[in-house]
Amino acid sequence: MSISDQSFIKQFSSSITCNADGIYYEDSSETISYPESGNDDCFGVEENSFWFRHRNDCIIEMVKNSPPIMNGPIFDIGGGNGFVAKGLMNAGWDTVVVEPGASGARNAKKRGLPHVICATTLTAKFESETIPAIGVFDVVEHIENDVEFLKHLWDLLIPGGMLYLTVPAYQALWSQEDVEGGHFRRYTTQGLKKKLQQTGFSVRYSTYIFAFLPLIIFFLRTLPYRLNLVKRANNNDSIKKDHSSPSGFSGKTLTALMNGELTRIKKRRRIFFGGSCMVAVKKI
Repeated sequence: MSISDQSFIKQFSSSITCNADGIYYEDSSETISYPESGNDDCFGVEENSFWFRHRNDCIIEMVKNSPPIMNGPIFDIGGGNGFVAKGLMNAGWDTVVVEPGASGARNAKKRGLPHVICATTLTAKFESETIPAIGVFDVVEHIENDVEFLKHLWDLLIPGGMLYLTVPAYQALWSQEDVEGGHFRRYTTQGLKKKLQQTGFSVRYSTYIFAFLPLIIFFLRTLPYRLNLVKRANNNDSIKKDHSSPSGFSGKTLTALMNGELTRIKKRRRIFFGGSCMVAVKKI
């Protein structure tokens, strides 16, 4: 970590210092509603997962269409293993990973992310109105008081700053995976936009993604959960199975569906249903 890198971080918080491993650490004892092994479980599947890859592609196109007013940096809050941040960095934006889990922060550093902070936004003590852009990708559903959290992010952003979000869609699709994943709720784009607008954001773009997943989720996850037919804990084998890409005709069909979604997002067109919500908003 060079002096210039440390100066870069100090623009946003004067209280954090860099450790010998190149990671900034602050007290992250704040309770997080996320499985303890979640980051390590995901780290083993992200690179080859159709879900993580497609979400990254969609996020990158959304950011291209609604870029930060200062061209970054983008703070990936709850950034896990840095998979999204690495994708954004490869697409040309400076990124900072803020991840309270030590294993996730270490994994992000292994991925080559230059700026990694092991803390929450509160324990890192970021200065108000200093951050040009924030990403919270499948994070807000883990926060019990989501509106308070969104207000906190609003305060951290500079005037005109951008906030990018993804969250799981439709409370009707609630299942054991939500329980085990530490979720408090699922969303609709309309409900999420309403909360963001009430907080003081102006919506720039919103859509669903993974239009092919709701029926699959309902029959393979939600229905068994409602019928009390499944009581299994998340484990690495099940995560690998859920994220593996199908082969043959099924694989080609999946690729075509994902490419179709990506084309719509590139053209700023909406997808009207899906397994996740994706929104870009601006602080006004």
